[in-house]
Parts: sequence; structure tokens; C-alpha cells
Amino acid sequence: MRYNKLGTTNLDISIIGLGTMTFGEQASKDEAFKIMDYAFDKGVNFFDTAEMYPVYPRKETQGLSEVIIGEWINSRNIREKITIGTKISSSHPKGIGYTKLSWIRNGGNNLKFDKKNLNEAINSSLKRLKTDYVDLYQLHWPERNIPIFGNLDYDHDYDEKEWTPIEEVLSHLNDLIKTGKIRNFGVSNESPWGIMKFINVTKNKNLKPPASIQNVYNLINRVFDISHSEISMREKCGLLAYSPLASGRLTGKYLFGKKPKNSRFLLWPGRFDRHFTKKGEEAIKKYIKLAEEYNIKPNILAHAFVLSRPFLTSSIMGVASLDQLKENLFAVDVKLSSEIIKKINDIHHYDRNPCV
Repeated sequence: MRYNKLGTTNLDISIIGLGTMTFGEQASKDEAFKIMDYAFDKGVNFFDTAEMYPVYPRKETQGLSEVIIGEWINSRNIREKITIGTKISSSHPKGIGYTKLSWIRNGGNNLKFDKKNLNEAINSSLKRLKTDYVDLYQLHWPERNIPIFGNLDYDHDYDEKEWTPIEEVLSHLNDLIKTGKIRNFGVSNESPWGIMKFINVTKNKNLKPPASIQNVYNLINRVFDISHSEISMREKCGLLAYSPLASGRLTGKYLFGKKPKNSRFLLWPGRFDRHFTKKGEEAIKKYIKLAEEYNIKPNILAHAFVLSRPFLTSSIMGVASLDQLKENLFAVDVKLSSEIIKKINDIHHYDRNPCV
């Protein structure tokens, strides 16, 4: 396993992070324990979760991923050996994606990053995780109107709801750091303007800067390259890449209309439509052909590419079974040649970000 510094902190986290949004839904508690045991044994020390997990979010299962992680940590007595990242949900003016969540703190426009919500959310997460502190507390997505979850166009004229000013959010996060309930904070699904606003305010007020930004990044969605990457590297706010396999699409298992058993696209049809585009299908076929040319499995090629990015802190690998984890971890030892990278970029330049 390889490790990177988490932002400007003194934490060394594994270049592979374990995503846990399947825990309690696609992966049972027993399977989740096996997954975490194996990951930890292989050197994975960063575990990423959220108050809304598992996915697809339901009132009946909300918070179960944190509960399972908490029980595992408690039974293994390894709290000081791992880095836990969790997230607080918020509202969004357009109600995109998961942002209604009526069962979490009354949902909808009530989900703010104000003092009341931050305190209630972190206290509940700490209780479920059976811990006194969280190493990385992340804002799951912005309250304000920005394009997220497959949307790219910013609509400045949209009649957005009132959102908590970033200066105020940072003040509340700093209070949580002072109490010891969180040690660092990060942002997620954030825009270039947003991340620079957070960074500039912390500099002006001499506060801890954001340690990371967790955004989507994979072969068929490299939006992060465009503007985020320079900020990430110059400001030492590394990427925690989620969906490195584009929710499994880059394995090729969904090509030609296939719907594998227990896959999220079979379980929740229509919920992840942004991953299914004609251009995306064409690009995936090209990447699979490239993998075959170099005798590499498509999933390993996809993971290895994300791991090769200079702005990456950790790639969050979400799995529903132990077998998936065992295979995907081989990517840590794969170094892509400059020749393969060039061919990857040739495919990318032909049709940039065909599947957001």
C-alpha cells in the first residue's frame, strides 16, 4: 500500500480508501466485516462514509453504514490506526439527486450547514460510529445552486434558496475542531469557485484550511482536470476520488444492456441514468479494448489511471463483496506506462467526459 498526506495535516492515508455506501444495503454486516478486515490487513487505513448511507438512501436504513463501521472498529479495537471520513447532508435548491432526504433533520430546505444542523449531524454520526471524534468531516454537497450529480451547466439566474454563508460554515466547523469532535474538514461535490472561497476565508481568518475535496473522477468523467486540478495541487487540497469505476460501468459488465445480479442499476433502475449514455458506451468499449491490448483487466486499468494522477490523495474504492475488493486492490501495484497514458488521453481527447 502507498500513502499520501491528507492536505496539510500530519495524517498519512492510504492511496486506496474504502467506500462504504454499500454497507447495510448491497453488502450485509457480515460481508462488510470481511471487507473491512481484508482492507485493513492490506494497509487500507482510510474509511469513507456518510450520515445518509447506505445508498440508495432510505429512511429505514439511514445511518446503517456508520453503525456497521462503528461496531467493526469497536470489536477490533483499532480506532487510532484508521482515519474515518464521514459527511453531513444538505439541501439543494433544485432538489437534485438525494437532496430531499425528508427523514434526515426534516429534509429539504431544512438541511443546512448552520450550527444547529452541524451539531446534530456530528453528534449522531459519532454515536453511530462509536467514537469521540471524526478525522475528516465533509460537506457532502453545497447548499447553494451549483451543478452536481451529472449536471455541468451553472444557472446563475436560478431562484435559489437562502444558503449558509461560507464564512459562517467555517466558523461552526472551527468550533467543532476546538471541541475535538472533528479534527479536519473537507468539501465534496464542490466547484472551483467554492473550494477557493473556502481556502481564502481560512487564510484570511487564520483557520484550518480544507484538507481535501471529494469529487467524482474516472476515465469517462475527468471534469476535475479542467479547473479543480490546479487548485488542488497549488493549495495542497488533494482529491479524494469517488466513483473511479463510474459505478462499475468501466468494468464493461453493463455493456450491451447487461444488468448483473445485485448491481445498483438492477436494484434501482432509473436512479443512475447519468451513467448510461451512448457516447459513454462507445468510450468504455475503447478503454476495454485498450486494456485487452496490454493484457490488463478493464477495472484494473481504470483504477490504475486514477491512482496515477498527481493531484490524488486517495481513490475511494466502493465494493459490495470481498471478491471485488481482492481483485481491485491489485491496481495498487500497477504502474501505467507513458505509452498507455498517451493512448488513454487520445481516447479522452476524442470525446471529453462522455459520461458525467
